[in-house]
Amino acid sequence: MKRLANWRLVSLFAMLALALSGCSGKPFVSALRPAGEVADIQYDLMKLSTYIMVGVIVVVMVIFIIVFFRFRRKDDTIPKQVEGSHTLEIIWTVIPILLLLILAVPTVAATFKLADVKEMDKKNSDALVIKVRSHLYWWDFEYEKQKIVTSQDLVVPTNEKVYFDLKSLDVKHSFWIPAVGGKLDTNTDNVNKFWLVFDDKRANEAGNLFYGKCAELCGPSHALMDFKVKAISRDQFDTWVKDMQAVKAPEKAQTDLAAQGQDIFNKSCIGCHAVTPDVKPEAARIAPNLTNFGERSRVAGILKHDKEELKNWIKNPETYKPGNEMTGKYPEMTDAELDALAEYLMGLKVQD
Repeated sequence: MKRLANWRLVSLFAMLALALSGCSGKPFVSALRPAGEVADIQYDLMKLSTYIMVGVIVVVMVIFIIVFFRFRRKDDTIPKQVEGSHTLEIIWTVIPILLLLILAVPTVAATFKLADVKEMDKKNSDALVIKVRSHLYWWDFEYEKQKIVTSQDLVVPTNEKVYFDLKSLDVKHSFWIPAVGGKLDTNTDNVNKFWLVFDDKRANEAGNLFYGKCAELCGPSHALMDFKVKAISRDQFDTWVKDMQAVKAPEKAQTDLAAQGQDIFNKSCIGCHAVTPDVKPEAARIAPNLTNFGERSRVAGILKHDKEELKNWIKNPETYKPGNEMTGKYPEMTDAELDALAEYLMGLKVQD
């Protein structure tokens, strides 16, 4: 019976491992599938450390097996004592040092390379700098030189360095695009900076869409603080920037239903949500910018991008993101008002 119980436990853990290995069905959401220069460097370091650890385990296991069978006790004779052997002490001191050096040299070199952000601080630099501002539980992206702001969907060009200026406007969060580079904290009292490169070929393989996460426990909806990254060619990026810069006034509703929704929006939502991409003081950006909401890939970063899910989110955001700051900020709406508002928001686009 005991053996049967053990087999049941083994079977249970095997099935659990199989299930967990398939939890992420989306492409390019893992650091083990790199899609950029930074990710490649970090992936190589992970492989190097893994090879070293596996090598140590294999050597130790081989020595253990040899010793176990060759030096099994056969009588009461006391084995030769090796305590104080200078040779052995040198061997088991030098080998770990060599292994650490093999790992440390490329790690230190990569650390200095990835920390080099001098280009973004130059006055006349052409570097693309994006100010990332994290909130409970959404992301704000300001393109400093282009003088535009967007939220939730980050748009970047491929095959060039994109520099990020990271800060939080409430509690500590952590900015992470698993397939493109390691995570870096967004703090309230200082700015962190780093750069990433989005590989064009691998971006195309991923459908030009990468998934970003908050990697720092920040509250009840930490696991739901997602964002998306649209990686496109430089020409497409420049076109997107011009289209965003061309929006000087809120998009006019195209249908009667959308016009009703715009009226509702101006009465209930405009106090928090902007529908033009102009740069306002960070403290004034208290809710996601909705200028191009109709082009996004998700509602609230996590829900399918359609009118039904949008209405569900507006009706009861607390159900989807507990602790979010939108809950209770507007009067309860009727189904007709939700239909009109969803119609208007889905029509907010800067590109077809």
